[in-house]
This record gives sequence, structure tokens and C-alpha cells, in this order.
Amino acid sequence: MTESMSVTTPTTTANQTLPCVKIGDSAVSDLLMSVYIIAFVFGLIFNVMTLGPIWQQMRRQNVLGIFLLNLSISDILFLFTMPLWINYYHQDHRWKLGIVSCSVAGFFYYSNMYISIYLLCCISVDRCLMVTFPLRSKTHRTSRTAWIQCCAVYVFVVVMHIMVLVHDNLKDAHDDKNNNDRCYETYPMEANVALFNMIRVGVGFVIPLLVLSVSYWRVLATVGQSPGLSAQAKRKVRLLSYGVIGIFSFCFAPYHILLFTRSLVFYYSDDSTPQGSYCQFEQNMHFFFSCTLAFSSLNCVVDPVLYVLVSNGVREEMKQFWRRHTRSQIDTDCVATAYKRGQPGSNLL
Repeated sequence: MTESMSVTTPTTTANQTLPCVKIGDSAVSDLLMSVYIIAFVFGLIFNVMTLGPIWQQMRRQNVLGIFLLNLSISDILFLFTMPLWINYYHQDHRWKLGIVSCSVAGFFYYSNMYISIYLLCCISVDRCLMVTFPLRSKTHRTSRTAWIQCCAVYVFVVVMHIMVLVHDNLKDAHDDKNNNDRCYETYPMEANVALFNMIRVGVGFVIPLLVLSVSYWRVLATVGQSPGLSAQAKRKVRLLSYGVIGIFSFCFAPYHILLFTRSLVFYYSDDSTPQGSYCQFEQNMHFFFSCTLAFSSLNCVVDPVLYVLVSNGVREEMKQFWRRHTRSQIDTDCVATAYKRGQPGSNLL
């Protein structure tokens, strides 16, 4: 493992390849691998635990249950690619599985991120309509409308990322220049990629953040002025509002802020040589940007926990689900014990 291995568009000076960003063996890989392991283990546990109760809510035509089911499906599909990223960082940023697998893993990674963001927006608008216009919104808050919204989110995000993959021809995601086997870590940035990044920040983060903020501001204002709601109900609404905004602040905001900053620096930088200001900036930002990308994966852990805590329907369904599971296990044990007692010689045990 050598320190000189890197992701870059190389320049040759005195027959020596100079990298734009040096990515060698460091504690960064161990830290990132730990974050992805935590996200994989707890994300899988929490999503599997809540999938059954959420499915029951969806079967009862519960609008929130439909949104949560699609959110869980997206999270689980993303979690299936997590071992690939864990292996990538275990190999110190070396992708040994080929270009296509890198592009597919990245496709699920970024698709899940924006599917989660847009579904959180759908949930926030649904909560806002339910609280602010409880009577008029009944005709619009139907299971059919919820499914249409979820399908529209999936189609929009998937088509956008497929277009990116087709445009990149499955090569820009994987830096195969100068035999560098990196995945989605290509330096220096290209002009079309920088433009797409800034569009992605605006459409995929800033606009949804405004929708979330306005929706939950209306929800909090309406709930605070409602004399018919108990203190406990108001507390749950506040918990949901602050929790969703917290997910954005912790999981998504740092990544998009640094992504936008990197793209701006690329556009306003005149020197993208390895010794230039742009490469120096990318070198300094690589650790922080890699960490924000890893922390964005934690949304698949906090999503099910947040909505189970604040949703009466899902929480009660979980209690009944596990109560039935425990009762069936006890009944099975009792039957097995009775069967053993009926066997010859069983009283000798």
C-alpha cells in the first residue's frame, strides 16, 4: 500500500505522475468503514423490525404507512450495497470489483439519498395538510394519491441517475485513469459534473429543505394554537417536526454544503494542476467530504426510529406484532413440552 496512489487526472513531470489528491493509507478509511458498518447493522435491524407493522398500516390504507413502506424499501435496497462500500474502505479506497459494480453501487447510494429526501417532503406536506386543513384535505389524502406521489418520486430520481450513468458511459464514476481503481472519487472535477452537482444541490436539497421548513412551520403554528389537542399530542407533533429537520441538518446538509462549495471552487479556480489552488483545496477537503458522505448513509437508521416514535399507528402495530410473535412462540414451546411429556420414558428426564 503506497501513499502515492490517488484519484486524479494526472499530469506528467519528469516521467512521474503527480496526483491532484493523494489518497493513501490513513485512519480515514477505518473511520468511514466504522460508520458504514454501524449504518448497515442498525439500519438493517430497524428496517426489518418496522417493515411488518408498516406493511399492516399500508394494508389499512394508512397514508403515512404507504410513505413509510416506500421509504423502508428504498433503505433496504441501499443497505444491500453497503457491504460493497465497507469492503471499499477496508481496501483503503481501492475498488476491486470492476466499473459496472461501482456504478451500480453508486446508483443505489445516491438514488436512496434523494428518494429519502423527497419522501420526507411528501410526509411533511401530508402532515401539514392533515393538521392545517383537516376537513378539506380528506378528499386529497387518499392511498391512491400517496402511491402516485411515491411512484413519481421513484421514477424522477431513478431516471435522473440513469441519465447520468448513460452520459458517463459507466466510466466517470470509476476513475480508471492511470490505473487508479477508485469509485466516485475522481479528481479534478469535470465541468459537466460540477454543473450537475450544483443543480443537484438546488433541486435535491435546497428546494426540499424549503418545503420541509414551510410545512412544519405551518404545522407547529397550527398545533400551538389548537385548544383541542392534548399536551402529549402537541409534543409528538413537535418531535416529528424537529426530528425531520434534524435528519436534514445532520445527514444531508453537511454533504450538500461541501458539494456545492467544491463545485464553486472548481468553477472559479484558474489552476487545476496538482500544485494549483484547486487541487490543494480538494486535498484539504477530502477527509471532511468523505465523512459527510458517510454520515448521509445514517438516514436509513434514523428514518424508521423517528416515525415509530411519533406515529401511534405504527407503534401500536409494532406492539401487537411482537406480542403475537411472543404468544405464538410460547404456544409452540407449550405444545413441544406437552408432546415430550407424552413420550415413553419422558418422566425420566
